[in-house]
Amino acid sequence: MRPAQLRTALVTATAVTLLCLTGAGATGTRPPASADAVVREDAGPVASPFVRAAGAPMTVVAHRGASSLAPENTMVAQEVGRRSGADYIENDVQLSQDGVPYLMHDATVDRTTNGSGDITTLRSAQLDRLDAGSWFAPVFAGARVPTLAAQLADLRTRGGNLLLEIKRADTREQVAAVVDVVEAQRMTDRVLVQSFDPRHLHWVHELAPGLPLALLRSTLDPDPVAVAEDLHLASYNPGGPALETRPGIVADLHRAGVATWVWTVDTADRWSRYEQYGVDGIITNRPAELTGWNHARSGTRNVPGP
Repeated sequence: MRPAQLRTALVTATAVTLLCLTGAGATGTRPPASADAVVREDAGPVASPFVRAAGAPMTVVAHRGASSLAPENTMVAQEVGRRSGADYIENDVQLSQDGVPYLMHDATVDRTTNGSGDITTLRSAQLDRLDAGSWFAPVFAGARVPTLAAQLADLRTRGGNLLLEIKRADTREQVAAVVDVVEAQRMTDRVLVQSFDPRHLHWVHELAPGLPLALLRSTLDPDPVAVAEDLHLASYNPGGPALETRPGIVADLHRAGVATWVWTVDTADRWSRYEQYGVDGIITNRPAELTGWNHARSGTRNVPGP
């Protein structure tokens, strides 16, 4: 089968399966640690709950949902990620013109919907009418751009946690609109907020000190531990290439009680490399494969199914 045919078959099978589902989705559960699993020398009591215990598998984070098999930042991608065994769904949030938080990565809706324009210039009524699935595959036609409230309600009632990236918020009030939704949905204990912009994290900490925070980085700070302390971080989240320039920062951060989740990593050779670095979580477009890889490393064959 040609690659294009295989991809079409996979997305079609995924969509048909999800459309036929009527019960609640099962979240992935962690397998028991095996004797030959990686054990960090600095294992011990830690401040952040996002640091994995010695011998435990890395946390699986589904990037924009399971975006290799479903249209990113949609409810169907979230469902695929959930059923792939992901511990967390990762999504991006931006505000519409009328101040409603929606899931959207790009500044414009052009790439991932049948509409056009900057999301901040579109009202919620306009966003609600957009088709966010056809661009990925015809079988996903009719998928919508979800509000953050809808996403969190689904996770709260059907299972799952959220790694939420705040994008393009220029004011404390805009960040407050996001925090208000998290609190209204009673999900403060199941959301980790991340951003490339330290201002966002400062504002979240002021508004909701109990919400855990993570800083995204494309290049490493000269002193990640100092930055983590200043921003009250639970996790420091670099890109894979950045981490490879100084893998020793993982141990440094662990000694300070801070986790390291790395993005966006889709191959087994790099999963293995980062596991050896002591990384706590992997943000990936392929959560099902990483879940299976984690299970294989732990010596169990009990991989979650649909």
